[in-house]
Parts: sequence; structure tokens; C-alpha cells
Amino acid sequence: MSRPQWTLTVVCAAIFMLTLDVTIVSVALAGIQDELDASLSALQWVVDGYTLPLAGGLLSAAVLGDRIGRRRIFVAGLSVFTVASLACALAGTATTLIAARAVQGLGAALLFGTALPLLGAAYTETAERARAVGLFGASYAAATAAGPLIGGVLVDGPGWRWIFLINVPLGLLALLGCLRLRESRPERAPRNDWAGAALLSGALLVLLLALIRGNDDGWGSPRILGLFAGGAMLLAAFVGWERRVTDPMLSLRLFLRPAFAGVALQSFATAATLVAATYYLALHLQNVAGYSPLGTGLRVLPLTATALVAAPITAALLRRTGTTPPLIAGLLLAGAGLLCMALIDTSGSLTVLAPGFVLAGAGLGAGAAATASAGLAAVEPADAGMATGTVNTMRQIGTSAGVAALGALMQSQARHNATPSLDGLGPGVPRERLLDEIGAGLGRHAGQYLPAGVRETVASIATSATGDAVGTVFLTAGAAALAAAVICGVLLTRRTRRPMASTLSQ
Repeated sequence: MSRPQWTLTVVCAAIFMLTLDVTIVSVALAGIQDELDASLSALQWVVDGYTLPLAGGLLSAAVLGDRIGRRRIFVAGLSVFTVASLACALAGTATTLIAARAVQGLGAALLFGTALPLLGAAYTETAERARAVGLFGASYAAATAAGPLIGGVLVDGPGWRWIFLINVPLGLLALLGCLRLRESRPERAPRNDWAGAALLSGALLVLLLALIRGNDDGWGSPRILGLFAGGAMLLAAFVGWERRVTDPMLSLRLFLRPAFAGVALQSFATAATLVAATYYLALHLQNVAGYSPLGTGLRVLPLTATALVAAPITAALLRRTGTTPPLIAGLLLAGAGLLCMALIDTSGSLTVLAPGFVLAGAGLGAGAAATASAGLAAVEPADAGMATGTVNTMRQIGTSAGVAALGALMQSQARHNATPSLDGLGPGVPRERLLDEIGAGLGRHAGQYLPAGVRETVASIATSATGDAVGTVFLTAGAAALAAAVICGVLLTRRTRRPMASTLSQ
């Protein structure tokens, strides 16, 4: 195997592993909830605790690689990711797990930030580089789609801790593979914008906290309003800082290009709708429909298989079709699939879900395979590194925001649906405690401490309320994806035709 091919193999393997950890957790949430007595907000932080540091640190990691050496930062990221994965597997409380996930996310940021620049240094010929970028995108799509199935096999087998523990031997093998990677760095490395990274991470953290705590504290409470105001001020400060600094973490002028803005929106919207919704689908299939983690993964197999097929086909056809058609089609198919999945019932019938899974899987595979190449094609070669990093950052922000927003919607809707029925059970029923459990997505497991007759009634109320709430989540996510597809279509079709950027970094 040639050195460029070896670099491609190691990079794609690492990206597959770190991307897998975004969605593999979905089928483990019910087990984590049960064993660690985790609330819905804690489960949301298990997801966002990983994606938030990944989003906030990715661009800074890329600059750090330019200054210190991309191979060095890649190896450091792989080491941090592997050790943090072991810490996740050994976590004894939800708080410990969330903290370990945050460190894991930092390691993932170091990996993601240097992956494409390493490919750029390994492939010097334009056509070969384009194929390598396409395979990179396909690896991301495959990992995103395969997460629920692989997670189901592990959770139903040795247990949920193995979704993290499996990263340890894989990480060690990848570290051995790094021995053949060649070090690279540009002639001029920009300064690292630590202030910009801190402002962006702080803004995202505060806004996510507001979304996750909104139902519990009250959306009009001083605390939540203060968090939203604080997040908005931090975002404004971030924009102001990025406009003034010589070497910005995120070049805002890229968003003035309609084509690039369309690619960034596509990446954000797919993650915020389809990817985020899969977490609540997994909770529904286990806590409402009663399937095992493996059964849940198998139930989602049509989505997984379709995405795995669509991604490499799209990557192979990009030189003929261009990137605009698969990007728009990706969001349209994702939106249509989510709307079909909104018909979900309490049994989780595959007959009802399969059409939506196939449509959504095709959209996920097509969009993800085209995103990396589209980000490069939308900018000048000198901005290639910044462009790819920004698109990947938008994807992680989308996952974080989508999980928080859709979770708030599900919790609110489930509580609202269950309230009238619980009120009819009389004063002896712990109404608020049950509403908290139903809002957390416990479904048939709510009220397990109640007498048998009452427990069965509460389980029926909870499954119905949660099922309807998950349907609302899919309906909302589908409508949002279709709206984003229209906007992306307008932005992407306005772009000036130009050849794909010939470099990934300078």
C-alpha cells in the first residue's frame, strides 16, 4: 500500500471511529438511564458533552496542527480520544460519564481538525485528492448510519459500556498506523485564535443549557431568559472579535459566499434534524415499543443500509453530477423521511417506519458524501482548510442544538399529553414525579414503584403520551429539514461555476 493510501486508510478509520461515537450512543441511552439513574437532561449532555467540545475545538485544532505539525496533533488527539473512551466505559455516575465524554470530544476535535489537511498533504494530484475527499465523506456517512446497529449489538451483548471500550483496541491499532504517516505543515501558520474559540464555546454552552433546562425552570423564568441573553451576547462578542482579529478562528467572509453558506447550512440542518432525531427514536423503540438494544439497531437497519449504499455511490458520481444536486436532494430526502417517520406508533411497526428510513438513509448518505467536496468547491484554494473545518464545526453545532431543542420539545409534549390522564387517577398518584419520568422518555418503565393495577394504567398513559411526543419531534424535524432544503437550494444554485479547489490547505 502506498503512503497516500495508507494515510487515507488511517484517517478514514479514525474519522469513522470518532463519528461513530456521535450516534452509537443513541441505542445505549436507555441502558445508561437505567443503570446510572440519569435524567433526560443528563442524557442530552451525554450527547452534547461530546459534540460541544468537538464543535468548539475543531478549528483551533486545525490551526494548532499547522503550527506544531498535523501528524503530531492527530496522534495526540487519537491518544486523548482512546484514554477518554476508557474513562467513559468505567464511569460510575452520569456526571462522570459526561465529563469523560467532554474530554473524548476534545480528542475528537484534534483528530477532525487535522484529518483533511493530512489528506491534502498526502494527495497532490487534483483528481486523486477529490476521490480521497469523497471517501472521507463516505466514511463519515457510514459511521453516522451504522452507529445504532453497532451500538445495538454491543449493548445487547456485553453491555453499554462496550460502545466506549471498543474504542480502546481500535485506537491503539490506529496509533500504530500513525507510525507511517508523514509530518506536514504549511509554510506560514496562522496564530491560534484562543479568544474566539472560548467565546464560541461559551456561547454554545450557555444556549444549550437554556434549551435543556427550559422545561424544568420555565421558559419565561429569569434564569432561562438570562441564559438566552447571555448566549446572545457571547455570540455577538464572538462575531465582533472575529471581524477584528488578524487570524480569525472562523472567517466570517466565507459566509458571504452563497455557495459556502448553503453547504454550511446543509451540514448544520442534516445534523440538527435527522441525526438528532435518531436519539429520540432509539428511546421510543426501547422504552415505549419495548425492543432490546439489538432489536432497536435491527429496526433501524433500513436507514443504515440505505445510507451505507448511497454514500459511496454519491462519492463516485460527484465528478459527473457536481455537489449541488446531492446536497439539496439529501435534505429533501431527509425531510421526507422524517415526515414519514412521524406516523410512528407505540409498537414501532417496521411497516410504518421502513419507508421513512429508506428515504432518510438515502438523504443522509448522499448529503454527507458530498459535503466535504462541496465545501472545497465553494471557496478559493487558500481558504480550503478554513472551509472544511467550518463545515465540520457546523455539523457538530447542529447535532448539539438539535438534540437540545428536540429534547425540549419531546419533554414538553409528553408531559402535556399525559397530564389530563394522570389527573383522572386521583390524588394518591405522585403526579409530578410521574410527569418527570414521562417527560424523560421512560415510557412503559414509568411508575414501576406503584401497585400493579395502577402501574399498568400509568404505563399505558406514558407509552401513548411519549409515542405522540416522538411523532411531534419527527414532524417538526422533517418540516425544518424541508425548509432548510429550500434555502440551501436558493443559495447553492446562485454560486458561480468554478472548478473544485485544488488544495485542502496551504
